[in-house]
Amino acid sequence: MVNELQKENDILMKNQDNDKKKDSKQDEISILSKQGYQLLKENKLKDAYEAFNKILELDENNNYALVGLGDCSRKQNNLNNAVQYYSKCLQFHPSNNYALFGLADCYKSLNQFHKAIEIWEQYLIHDDRNITVLTRIADAYRKIKDLKKSKELYLKVLDMEEDNAYALIGIGHLHYDFKEYKDALYYWTKMLDLNENAVDIRVLTSIGNCYRKLKTFEKGIYYFERALSMDPKNFYVLFGLADCYRGMNQQYRSIEYWNRILEFDPKNKVILTRAGDAYRNTGDYKTAESYYNKAMDIDFDIYAALGLALICKGQGNYEEAATKLKELVDGDPKNYRLYIDLADCYIKLNRKDDAINLLKSFQALGTKSTTIDELLEKIENDKPII
Repeated sequence: MVNELQKENDILMKNQDNDKKKDSKQDEISILSKQGYQLLKENKLKDAYEAFNKILELDENNNYALVGLGDCSRKQNNLNNAVQYYSKCLQFHPSNNYALFGLADCYKSLNQFHKAIEIWEQYLIHDDRNITVLTRIADAYRKIKDLKKSKELYLKVLDMEEDNAYALIGIGHLHYDFKEYKDALYYWTKMLDLNENAVDIRVLTSIGNCYRKLKTFEKGIYYFERALSMDPKNFYVLFGLADCYRGMNQQYRSIEYWNRILEFDPKNKVILTRAGDAYRNTGDYKTAESYYNKAMDIDFDIYAALGLALICKGQGNYEEAATKLKELVDGDPKNYRLYIDLADCYIKLNRKDDAINLLKSFQALGTKSTTIDELLEKIENDKPII
């Protein structure tokens, strides 16, 4: 009897010791977890890594540690490592919202939008009215060009919160991407009205770009100039202003803004070529040639090469222009613009048959162009082509 009581007492003491060890272990994990997340918040990532890895030594599948390590990796842009940590967490804790959210964000950053959508939709099983997640799914659908689903989700968010900034901006971008500029304007203007006293420069440039695409350049200039007062060196603002003035055929004004971009980005091929075009259109061929050559020195650029050919044409050197344009046609046989300028050179050189054969060769490619068709009809019937 005494032996049995002693045996029961030993078991009880052993269980109590195990409970104490367990409680001590949990306390240690809790302390390390708090330390890790505080270090993560302070961006002391190396120390945070150490804290979370110590937890895994005590509990190899601990959800707090795995999510923490995923967050650390994500902060360092080690997205593939982060995916592994979040995925391992979900393997043992499938409903962990932090792991789901982190994993979806990683896939989004890796441009794996279908995977991101799949994960976020798992999140919605637990919280189907989470505005942040709904907006992110809408953004992902926008990235994969699914207009219907993206719009549906943005509108769902706006039904829940009519002034939600992320949804207003997102649905604006959605319509812009699908060239529905008036619809984009509606949402971005609403965003502007809500934040008139603290407007985001990106909203102003977005509105300006809508007007630019709609070719109502004067309206676009108003918004770009407002944005310019906020950031005088903003590339998108300066580009928008230059392109609006180009659209209004105010080449001297566009030159001002192209050159302002080149002050801080002197090796931008696109801008050098645009500036060259502006100088060429004002008749300043010498300066235009200089800009085109700077662009070509960086790397071959078909528009800079075309600009150099058009300078020859503008100076009446039709033979040289035709030679340059023929080389460009051979290199880019489906670019209808090249055929138009080359055909014009042939007409000016009294080479009507060459012009006709050239345009017919474009038609034979199977690429449709009403401009080419109309030009060919005029040449064949000796009509003025200007």
